[in-house]
Parts: sequence; structure tokens; C-alpha cells
Amino acid sequence: MPSKNFLLLTLVLALSLTQRGIAQDTERPSYGVLYTAWIKAGDPVATVRVRLSRKAEWVRWMKFKADPERYTDFKGTGDFEVTDDGVLWHPPEEDAYLQFRVNLESRRSSGRFDGLVTDTWAMFRADDLIPPVRIDMEDGTQSKAKLQLHLPEGWSLATPFPRYTSGRLRIDNPDRLFDRPTGWIVMGDIGTRSDTIGDTRVTIAAPVGQNMRRMDMLAFLRWTLPTLQELFPQFPDRLLVVGADDPMWRGALSAPDSLYVHSDRPLLSENATSTLLHEIVHVAMGAQSVPGADWIVEGLAEYYSLETLHRSGTISDKRYATAHADLAAWGETGGPLDSERSSGATTARAVGVMRAIDAEIRASSNGTRSLDDVARQLTSEGKPITNKRFRELAIAAAGGNLRSMPEFTAK
Repeated sequence: MPSKNFLLLTLVLALSLTQRGIAQDTERPSYGVLYTAWIKAGDPVATVRVRLSRKAEWVRWMKFKADPERYTDFKGTGDFEVTDDGVLWHPPEEDAYLQFRVNLESRRSSGRFDGLVTDTWAMFRADDLIPPVRIDMEDGTQSKAKLQLHLPEGWSLATPFPRYTSGRLRIDNPDRLFDRPTGWIVMGDIGTRSDTIGDTRVTIAAPVGQNMRRMDMLAFLRWTLPTLQELFPQFPDRLLVVGADDPMWRGALSAPDSLYVHSDRPLLSENATSTLLHEIVHVAMGAQSVPGADWIVEGLAEYYSLETLHRSGTISDKRYATAHADLAAWGETGGPLDSERSSGATTARAVGVMRAIDAEIRASSNGTRSLDDVARQLTSEGKPITNKRFRELAIAAAGGNLRSMPEFTAK
């Protein structure tokens, strides 16, 4: 008979999904937002305009958190004040717009780029077009946003956003009342390959001549993605994978409905792990963490990338066991799990913790529950992950305390 804790966990999940469905089905009155950006070949600085295209009187003020070294030359209608950390804008009721210039190139400490504009292509995060914003708007309202990109003649475009017949892009985040473009964008002389896998439209896009193995990636995802979609039923309807060669950063970065991966990263490493799947798990969960809980987000991403490979039959039982043994050995050299950021050996150690927690949950529930239930619940809640919440859900799934749960999570 199911334990009380398990029944409670099931009820909480059902209520969460019901409330989310109600929130999405309730149509709030909306005001219009049109983002417009002008991109020039070889010029990293773009011009961006934010226009309140309808019901501007419903917005009292907007405060953009804009780095003054990146965002410059503000101008527009209404009243605005440029501060050390951004700009405060009080839009007028008519012809309301704010315009600025933004440097889309982004260089990491290694000297390599995770945002770049060349003579023939550009790749960057849409987050960089529009800085984070706080807004004071009429109660009970929401935005309806579109993005229009003006590109050099002959350039093509790939984004994670649906496209209207007008060419404008629909910007819609169901979990937020104000929509701001986020996710990876690639444009220019690019090649794309697309396919529908399950209920997801998958697109692999990269500049021509950048050694991106588009068809290899599609074939790999046709084999592995269905397992991940089954694990996370709320997997996005669209997935964009972008990539390029040097001087882009030799790593991978996820974003909403999209990810970047350097073209030299193998689909499957010699130690039977996959950078591509690791980042796709991040996309599937859409999870962030509070300080000290990054090990949970990174540990789950690496754990489920390996689980996906194993459950899909991509790697054998023996290879799966060897991979875990290698991660366990590496994890012994890692730092504290509750470090501010989890990577390398610390994440490898976190994978071992996740595996042990999963084994305990399965044993205590006679195989009826697992870490999968915990991961799905964390994903459905849509909130920053905390050590406390992870512990609560894992204990509820197990029906009792877990020996493998790190002690600091009791705080």
C-alpha cells in the first residue's frame, strides 16, 4: 500500500499541474511590446528599440538592469534616467519607445567568445539584446511580445521562437507576465537541419564551414531524445542547437528551448558521458538553484544524461557501470557539494550521491518510485531549487529518511 508521504507527493504534483493549467488557460488583458533590433555584418554593436505598441498607459515604469559598458546611447520618449546599473523609464501613453545600443560580443575569461559577430555570421543569446527588466504595470495584465530582427541582405536566421507570417517572432514565456526574449540565436550564412522527434521540433544550426556535425546530432537525438521526453513530459515543443568552431568557447551552454555547443565536442566522450545530453537535460528541467544548491542542478543533469544513454540502449550495462565508477573516482577529488558553483570533480561526486539516493528510494518503495519522481516534481514547480526542497521531495518519495542524503541539506 502506498505510504502517506507518497500520496502527499502525488497530491502536491497534481495540484501544481492543475494550478499551472488554470493559470495558462486564464487570459489576462494584454498590452503590446515590440522589440526591434538592427544587426550589421562585422559590427558587434546593434541598435535595439523597445516599443509599447498597444495599451502603453498600462505600464507605469520599466527599470532595465543594463551594464553601462555594454548598453549605451539611450534615447526615447517619456522620461528616462540613466543610472550606474541601468535605466529607469516612465513611458508616455502614446508613441512609447526606448532605444539603445548594445555590444553583442561576449568574451569569457579564457579569451574565447560566447557571443560573436563576424562579417558572415553572428551568434549570441537573445538575453543580451534586452537586459533584465523590472516593471510596474496595471494589476491583472500581461504583455504580448514580438521580436523583429533586421539582418544584412542575404542572411538567414535560426531562433527557438515561433515565427509569424510577417517574419516577426513570437516571444512568450507562460511562467512570466512580462515576456523578454531569451535563448540562443544564430544568423548569417548558416546551414540548418531539422526533424520532429516525438512532439519536439529539433533544429541544428551553425554557420557554414564551422565543422558542425548537424546530421550526426540529429541521428544521435533521434535515438536518445525519446527517453528524455518520457522522463520529462513537459519537454519543450521546440529545441534549437547552435554551434561553431574557434574562436567560440570550447564548451556548452544551455538556455530556454536552446543550447550552444562547440563543434569539437564529441556526441559521446570516451568516458561514456555526453556534453550535448547534459545541456539538453538542463533545457528539459529549466532549473536554477539558490546559492549552495548548484550541485543538485548539475548533478541531475550529468546523472540523467548518463541514464538517458543507458535506458535508450546507446551504451551497454558494462559501459554504464564503468562510467559511474570513473565518475566516482573523479568525485573523490572534488570540493564541498554546497560550493557556490558545481563543476568537474564536484559534479562527478554529485552524480554518485544522486545514484545512491535513487537506489534507496527504489529499495524502500519496492521499485514503485525513484529519483525520477523527484526530478519531475522539481521541474513542475518551476522554482529555484533549494537543498531543503530537494531533501523534502526525496524523503517523501522514499517514505523515510535517506542515509545517502548529505547532512548539510538539513539546514
